[in-house]
Amino acid sequence: MRLSRFFMPTLKETPSEAQIASHRLMLRAGMIRQSSAGIYSWLPMGLKVLKKIENIVREEMNAAGCNEVLMPTIQPADLWRESGRYEDYGKEMLRIEDRHGRDMLYGPTNEEQITEIFRASVRSYRDLPSNLYHIQWKFRDEVRPRFGIMRGREFLMKDAYSFDIDHESSKSAYNRMFVSYLRTFDRMGLKAIPMKADTGPIGGDLSHEFILLAETGESEVYCHGDYLDFDVPPDGIDYDGDMQSIVDKWTSLYAVTDEKYVAEEFDAAVPEDKRLHTRGIEVGHIFHFGTKYSEAMGATVLDQEGNATHLQMGSYGIGVSRLVGGIIEASHDDDGIIWPEAVAPFHIGLINLRPGDDATDAACEDLYEKLGNAGVDVLYDDTDERAGGKFAKMDLIGLPWQIVIGPRGLKNGIAEVKNRASGIKEELSLDETLNRFTG
Repeated sequence: MRLSRFFMPTLKETPSEAQIASHRLMLRAGMIRQSSAGIYSWLPMGLKVLKKIENIVREEMNAAGCNEVLMPTIQPADLWRESGRYEDYGKEMLRIEDRHGRDMLYGPTNEEQITEIFRASVRSYRDLPSNLYHIQWKFRDEVRPRFGIMRGREFLMKDAYSFDIDHESSKSAYNRMFVSYLRTFDRMGLKAIPMKADTGPIGGDLSHEFILLAETGESEVYCHGDYLDFDVPPDGIDYDGDMQSIVDKWTSLYAVTDEKYVAEEFDAAVPEDKRLHTRGIEVGHIFHFGTKYSEAMGATVLDQEGNATHLQMGSYGIGVSRLVGGIIEASHDDDGIIWPEAVAPFHIGLINLRPGDDATDAACEDLYEKLGNAGVDVLYDDTDERAGGKFAKMDLIGLPWQIVIGPRGLKNGIAEVKNRASGIKEELSLDETLNRFTG
């Protein structure tokens, strides 16, 4: 993509309403624009990152044997009355009425909707186990939306829901999602630590939050430092196998947020030199809630003896849009964003230092075309902005690599290649530069 044709309204100054790094940098990098309090439009740069995160989540859900569906944003209130949550949920739920006087709501979550779908479609244990997921926008009417997309009112979520015939098989489903989440966040270049959590309004008896360590996080975190060195399950793991040993390993050490922190327990469980006290951001949350919804809503199947049995269920959420902000909070410096390669909006920023110079234009155009033909996603700065502004903009938007071509280097057939994360610069020939990124 040529920068001259790319809609990226960057800002030089920090907007006054931006209180944390991710909000500040997303506004400055032209990724989002506020529509109203806690509600944002996603501009091309932000949308590219959002879609890359969404695709990683989708691939890992599919690998774990889940089936994708798409449920509506607007739900009938009667479903929530069945479960007993309509009145209990509070003012965070946006309640509306259609033209026929029917009570509706903008869904903050989907346990009721998916339970209704499953009870109407499945009759026998032979159709179990099953796990259905969707990636959809949700709305929670936060009393004080703040921190940009980190605590907005409208947000993109992945929700998965497991259905099983008994507690043992439902625990296996929970473990599969636990392992899938470890892999999902690792693929994004993140170390997310599972921590014991309250079930909140979702309900249930087993729950873990996946916390991304970041100094600007909303929660205080207390955990064993060895978690930072744990290896994530590899690609191609057999999800039909027993995941319990992996879950046991990742829950064997002390790890809680401030909600469950007890100083005496932390001190007793973790050696002093291993105590990690920092802050963190919740990017995923998994729940096992058994028959909470299936009993309330009459969702049953016939077991092997022909008896009606309430479904055992679990719920598994990932904050897709929240992850964009979470990644920035965990990976930035004073100059701007530092994107992990897996989720970067572009892989390379190609900078033409002298647009209008025949030799420089020709070299940039040739490299841009060859990289594109090799499937490398390049943002080509072909604008006539001054060099300092080009460098500052590229550092701000945080693409993993920068290639700088100008008349001085071209006299020797040289381009400068910079790694954004390390700041290391190399001078390579144009052929070496091409080979570096095309193999």
